[in-house]
Parts: sequence; C-alpha cells; structure tokens
Amino acid sequence: MISSPERDASLQQIADFIPLAARYGWDRNNVRPGHAAVSRLSPAIRHRLVTEDEVAAAVMAKHVFPHVEKFVQEVYWRRYWKSWLSLRPQVWTDFLSSLEATQRGDGDSVVARGTRADLGNSVINHFARELVETGYLHNHARMWFAAWWIHQARLPWESGAAFFFQHLLDGDPAANTLSWRWVAGLQTPGKTYLARRANLEKYLDPKLRQSLADGLTDFEDPVPYLPHPAPPAPVTQPALPLSSIKPSLPTGLWIHEEDLSAETTSLGKLNFQAIIVTGQSAIWSKFGFPTAKQDWLKSALNDASQRASSHWKMESPLEITTDLASTLISWAHRHDILQIATLRPDVGPLNDLFPSLASALDAAGIHMAQVDRPRDLELRPLATGGFFRFWETMKKRGLLPDHLPQI
Repeated sequence: MISSPERDASLQQIADFIPLAARYGWDRNNVRPGHAAVSRLSPAIRHRLVTEDEVAAAVMAKHVFPHVEKFVQEVYWRRYWKSWLSLRPQVWTDFLSSLEATQRGDGDSVVARGTRADLGNSVINHFARELVETGYLHNHARMWFAAWWIHQARLPWESGAAFFFQHLLDGDPAANTLSWRWVAGLQTPGKTYLARRANLEKYLDPKLRQSLADGLTDFEDPVPYLPHPAPPAPVTQPALPLSSIKPSLPTGLWIHEEDLSAETTSLGKLNFQAIIVTGQSAIWSKFGFPTAKQDWLKSALNDASQRASSHWKMESPLEITTDLASTLISWAHRHDILQIATLRPDVGPLNDLFPSLASALDAAGIHMAQVDRPRDLELRPLATGGFFRFWETMKKRGLLPDHLPQI
C-alpha cells in the first residue's frame, strides 16, 4: 500500500513503520520494489489526514532521537517547503506563468509522452510507468528522473514538475515545484543535482538495474544545464493576511482537500450550524489529474466527511464541485449562515481561488474566516534560508514535538 486515503488507516501505517524508523537513515536511499524502507505516508501528510507532528511524535516516543533524527528531519522537509513558499508566493505564480508559456510550445506533448512512458530512456520510462500506475515514486527516483529530464534531455523543468504534480498522490505545490527548481539549480544558486550512473548502480535494486541496464549510459558524465540562472527569491509575504472568526455571526464549517483533519484543530472545540466538505473538480481537471488520483481524493474527502459527522454530531455532506463559490453560497443560504470558517490552505491552486471566492461571498453577505494552525504560524518564519538552518533552529528552540499528540 502506498498510502491510505483514511485517517485511521494512516495512523496505523505510522504505527507499522515505527519499528523500521531507526533503519531509515541507512536504507532510505535504496530504490526497491514496494519501497518498504520508507514510510510512504507522504500523501496522507500532504492532505493532512495526519500531520508532520503526529508522525514525528509517534516515532520519537519509541526511539532515542539520534537514531531517528534523519527520518524526523525528512518529515519536516514538507513543512519547510510549504513555509518557504508561503513567504515567497510569487515563485508559485511565476511557475504557473512559465508553465503556461511552455504548454504553448511542446510542453503538453512532452507530458503526454511521459504518461505513455515514451521518453527514450528505459530507466526513465520505468519510473514514468510506476508514477502513472501507482501515483508514487521513491524520492531518490524522483531526483534521478528530474535530473535526467532537465540536464540530459534538456526539457523544460516546468513541464516535468507539471507531470509529477498531475500524477503524484502527494503532489504538493511547494514540495514538488521547489524540488524541481532545486534539481535545476534555480532554488539554491550554485547547487545543481546531477544523476550519475554510479549513484544509480549503487542504490537501484539489482534486478531492476539489470533489466534497465541499457538506460544507464545516459547517466554517464552529466553536465548541468542552466539556461536561465536566477537570483535568490526574496521574501514578499512576511506576514499572512489577518482573518478571524466573528463570534456573533451564525457560522458554518467548510472542510477542503488541503486539510482533512479539521477536528484535530482549534475548530474541533467550536459549534457550527452546518458543515460541508468539498472537492474542487475544476482544479483536478485544470491540472489533468487522472481518474485514479481523483478517486483517491474523493475517498479521502469522504473519510473527512464521515469523521466530521461523528465529531460534530451532524451531517457533513461531501460535494464535488466545479463552481466553488456558488456551492458555498447556496449551502450557506440554506442554513442561514453568515460566516464560513475554514483552515487556511497553503500556497497553491486552492489558495489562488481565495481572493475571488472571498469577494463572491462578501457580495452574498457572507464573511469568510481563515483559521491557521498555530504550528504552521510558529514554523513559517523559520524558512527564510535553507532547510538545515530551519531544522537547527527548530531543535535549538525546542520546537520538535516533545509528547505524543492525542491521535
């Protein structure tokens, strides 16, 4: 199993991985069928069926920290990427603009070739096939793939990032986009990732290596390809727009696919007149999500709906919508709601809709209050530099979870 679309099963997946966590530092780079050396929890973490803190605390409760530091560190890479992009949202906007320009060229045809596993290299075709069929790739394989795409094939990094975002169940606007930028040499000036034959031969499963041997020659003597070197991206959004719940207004709760465990947040202690769970099929269509990924998202949304119904003791219907504003306004009017509370989404396609969504709600006499998880606000300012500065600051300030959350 790659990752369950249900919270309870994800919690069990954490428990099942705990005995293996101490070996993660030694085994994590090996790319083997089934990927037993890694937790495969990234889709659940990406959509917050479980949080980084829950995963880290569960592992740290059973191991001496130095034995599992590498695993815990890797868990927080995802939160670092989100924090980094939240401080610099223009990087996401620039990516979308560049992608649109790329797609007017041959970007779409390149992505289609990736979907058909027809990219001209047996190693890369193998991973393209695995990605399309399972919605997952080992992180080391992702790095090899991106390095080949950019530096050997010299294809636009934006189209490669779009291909991954389209198929990965854990496809995250921050982690995916910024990782591709890093491989290209754009994220950290002067640092480029190159996939070398010796590295593949060391970490690729022997049977796979033998069957894909003819593709290894492409990884000999790679040369960086940096067509457009870029300066470091500046911080342009040091603080998030203020938003708060107005206690005097009749309020409904909106749960979306960016954060599927609302009951574990401060919202879990509040009462609501009504609850709705939505999936944004217009976004899924825009980015070309395949049926398997859409089905996984629908299952995860349905799980959130069932948990919300149980927690708040009221019906929490799931609506898959192409017109989010109309869906929310209609729901609010049916329940005499004048305020919608929701968890703030990170930078990405849903967050892009919020300015126009807030305007539409205001015009309908409905206030939208975006609620932040305190931990997100606590870690966000630490992402002004590189990850290891972020990580060392977390440790120095005692910001790693020191107890097992009530999960």
